[in-house]
Amino acid sequence: MERRRDKEKKKLKIAFIGGGAMGEAMIRCLLTKKVVMPQDVTVSDVSPVRRKLLTREYGVNAVADNKEAAAKADFIVLAVKPQNLHQVIEDVRGLVSQKLVLSIVAGATLCDLSAGLDYPLIVRAMPNMPAQIGEGMTVWTATAEVQQKQRELARLVLAALGKEIYVADEKYLNMATALSASGPAYVFLFIEALIDAGVHVGLPRDMAREMVVQTILGSTHTVEKMGRHPADLRNTVTSPGGTTTEALRQLEKGGFRSLLLEAVAAAYEKAKHL
Repeated sequence: MERRRDKEKKKLKIAFIGGGAMGEAMIRCLLTKKVVMPQDVTVSDVSPVRRKLLTREYGVNAVADNKEAAAKADFIVLAVKPQNLHQVIEDVRGLVSQKLVLSIVAGATLCDLSAGLDYPLIVRAMPNMPAQIGEGMTVWTATAEVQQKQRELARLVLAALGKEIYVADEKYLNMATALSASGPAYVFLFIEALIDAGVHVGLPRDMAREMVVQTILGSTHTVEKMGRHPADLRNTVTSPGGTTTEALRQLEKGGFRSLLLEAVAAAYEKAKHL
């Protein structure tokens, strides 16, 4: 059974229109998890440097022509910048018949994509930056015309990037943009600030960095594995009148919680108007 499944996976012919950071991340994850083989991947990119790098690093077929890439595949991933989407749609329209099209282009709705391509089999996904190491969070949806077998194929591809969540209503993708897609930036800023705070109180920077990174990793895994509410876990660390209580008092005094809420809400409003 496993051999048959592996054989079926290897038959998937996939084209990436755009070989930038996220396109490369998807290629790397799909190859690492053996969802596809290098000879079954074609990627188009305008940059000769990127094409050379992708061929050298991953053994995939890299071309300059979007039409050539699309014609060779039965699964097409649109991984270009929003400002380049119109030209890409012009290039591949008419070449997508009987193929599944997956878009990770920010702001491009199912309606926009379906109308532009004049084609109904569209999946829209919003991955985040940790997908580059296979630890991403992807929220995705699909048009009503995409059949269950095709959705399972999309799930197989997106699961290679980390965890994935299917949503029936496209409105959740703008919310995911504000929370999980932009979220790594919030976390990186917190890590940076916490390291700086450690240095401020006298720790060597390399020691502060190691302490902060492991603390955040351990805390995240604790939430995931213990299944308890974060507030409950926070209370187990917070002794009455102790150091943690004083630190949390200062964070609340500075509006840490409400400021984060406002930041995510602002990102959500921006996402709705992309």
